[in-house]
Amino acid sequence: MNLVDAQQARRILDRMVGYSISPLLWEKVKRGLSAGRVQSVALRVIADREAEIEAFIPKEYWTLEASFKVDNHKKELISKFHGCISRESGASANKTPQKMEIGSEEELNRILADLKGARYKVSEIKTGEWNKKPPLPFITSTLQQESAKTLNFTTLKTMRIAQQLYEGITVKGRGMIGLITYLRTDSTRISDEADASCRDYIAEHFGKENMIEDGIAVKSNRKIQDAHEAIRPTYVDLSPSVVKDSLSRDQFRLYQLIWKRFLASRMHSAKYETISVKIDAKNYRFTSSGSKIVFRGFLNVYQTDDDKEDNNSILGRIKETSKIKALNLEGSQHFTQPPAHYTEASLVKTLEEQGIGRPSTYAPIISTLISRRYVAKENKNLYMADLGDIVNEIMNQAFPSIVDINFTATMEALLDGVAEGAVEWKTIVRNFYPDLEEAVSKAGKALEKITIEDEVTDIICEHCGKNMVIKYGPHGKFLACPGFPDCRNTKPYFEKIGVACPKCGADIVIKKTQKGRRYYGCEKYPECDMMMWQRPTNEKCPDCGALLLEKGSKLVCADEKCGFQKAKEKNN
Repeated sequence: MNLVDAQQARRILDRMVGYSISPLLWEKVKRGLSAGRVQSVALRVIADREAEIEAFIPKEYWTLEASFKVDNHKKELISKFHGCISRESGASANKTPQKMEIGSEEELNRILADLKGARYKVSEIKTGEWNKKPPLPFITSTLQQESAKTLNFTTLKTMRIAQQLYEGITVKGRGMIGLITYLRTDSTRISDEADASCRDYIAEHFGKENMIEDGIAVKSNRKIQDAHEAIRPTYVDLSPSVVKDSLSRDQFRLYQLIWKRFLASRMHSAKYETISVKIDAKNYRFTSSGSKIVFRGFLNVYQTDDDKEDNNSILGRIKETSKIKALNLEGSQHFTQPPAHYTEASLVKTLEEQGIGRPSTYAPIISTLISRRYVAKENKNLYMADLGDIVNEIMNQAFPSIVDINFTATMEALLDGVAEGAVEWKTIVRNFYPDLEEAVSKAGKALEKITIEDEVTDIICEHCGKNMVIKYGPHGKFLACPGFPDCRNTKPYFEKIGVACPKCGADIVIKKTQKGRRYYGCEKYPECDMMMWQRPTNEKCPDCGALLLEKGSKLVCADEKCGFQKAKEKNN
């Protein structure tokens, strides 16, 4: 919720207090309050993740991979280092291996030295079976997440196309038909008629062995509004191939995703055979594992990248008496990675898990954050823009309770209570409104006093000879001539940070990508291509001489392989 949203909410509540309200009007008001509130909370969630990424310090670790010759088989067996075997004697020794992290190259070399000339043997072969349950039919949030991952659709595009499929498509030979059920729902319920129709279709086209006999029991730890079914095709016999010629490419792809997911939800689990092999040498253990699909079940119609089998064929030929010979031991250096930037899909998932927002609000919330340039989107990832940082800081100062995640989730529960008739809506308004009114009043007075003076620079306008000034626009700072409107000269403004480029010695300046994400680059670009995402300092690494970068409360070496870090001084 920004200040305009808050003032609008106040006017709505002023008219509401003391009057009765219909359930339909209350639902509209609830969606409006939820959208404004979650917009601010979503911005804070993204900002918190960005701060976490900025403060993240990579940690070095190594992995060790071994390739083995097994008996007379031509194919090599690849195993990964697991750790140490308990040094205790007895049968329990091999059952409790200790997982071991290799933290440095010195540790790796010590292990390799210990393994030099060691004899390897198969200590355990374990086979098993596990079932992968079919997915539930789509609700609004899961449809947005899956279409973002598999189709690369934004949440707004997903909802727009789903609305078209719901309102109706002219299908050749059948006329105008609504192809899917209502698209704003948080229930996975399926009607008995649709369930029976889907089972019959599966039995006819995929065999009865793939059809589940009973409905899927759905457990949920959160309250859902069960007014609408899950998102499903209205007629299961209208397969994607039947309606393809009547749909646009994007409509077809989304409909196919919904249709396949619905069919998969009424099919049996997929069954995998698994095998794991443990190989010991001295006090160290290596492990290999693989899996093979033995019954496809729902995978006949709906399969993601996570459902692929890891069929290491040589594992099935190994016996405990097999002769094992190490061909090669290879260590690899890695660094821990920071938390991933939010994508539209992962942000929707986080908001849903926190109990924040309604199914109908996720798409407009994210699109508003991007359109108002609070957030920049690049390669699916969401980044905080300068304007978003400012708005988030103001909201945290002026409305700390409203942008609090726990408060927002609690308010959602209270609104659900009103919808169910368990809570009196006037009580919620009376408890919430006075604090909101006071916060809006204080924020309005404080913001009225904020003025941004034009900063005069030493850059001379080549048109009129005046010193150009720094102004603020939708995309941030820029240089403009103070003689406007007589002189309309403008230039991009790059703020210097007082650090020399390590490649050419020119000044490092703050720049932005086309989408608004901030980075640090050389002012002589494109002659010099130096760039960094973290803010560089004038300090150099005592170990390798590279620049030190600011990372939260620490300074770290720009060269990840170096790994040097130290606490940042307070006056930095």
